[in-house]
Amino acid sequence: MRSYLDRILPLSALAILVSTQVSTAAMTSEEDPTKIDLTKLIECTTYDVQSYNSFAMWLTGPESEDAMRQFGITEQPSNSLLLREFKLAKPISVFGRQTDRIAFASSGPLALLNESDPHPIAKQLDVTAAVDRFDKFLAEREIFSKKEQLENSDTVLHSRIALDVSTDINHPGKTLAGCSYSIEVE
Repeated sequence: MRSYLDRILPLSALAILVSTQVSTAAMTSEEDPTKIDLTKLIECTTYDVQSYNSFAMWLTGPESEDAMRQFGITEQPSNSLLLREFKLAKPISVFGRQTDRIAFASSGPLALLNESDPHPIAKQLDVTAAVDRFDKFLAEREIFSKKEQLENSDTVLHSRIALDVSTDINHPGKTLAGCSYSIEVE
């Protein structure tokens, strides 16, 4: 069965092609995916949407073995169709916490934190809960948003970066925290 990330790959490719026409001055563009800092990518502190898309394509494309080796990550089995999971050879510090597990959703990277209660990190990151139930927590805070109309076109591109905190039924006792990077055609 193909993973969710594999199914959305064609959409990511379209976003990359379209995003070359969009300037996102608020964030840094990194054209070389080998230079991406995973911590900064997860924390929404540096990169633009195009940088994330390039990194995701590199990580899931024909050079994925080289990419995983360079970043010291090993793909792990996942019970979730929405997440592609990896174990890091060396733990990283994200949001002031250590983790050796990360995941990629269709729109961005997430740290898998050993915290059953998402509320403390949600408060720390000042994210607003859209869903807050005993079985599900989902919160976000927009970091960057820009709409641009393509020249000589009616097409509007909406680039958006948001900080996310959530729980997932397939990851009991864990909180997922990270960044989403998206371009939507309006």
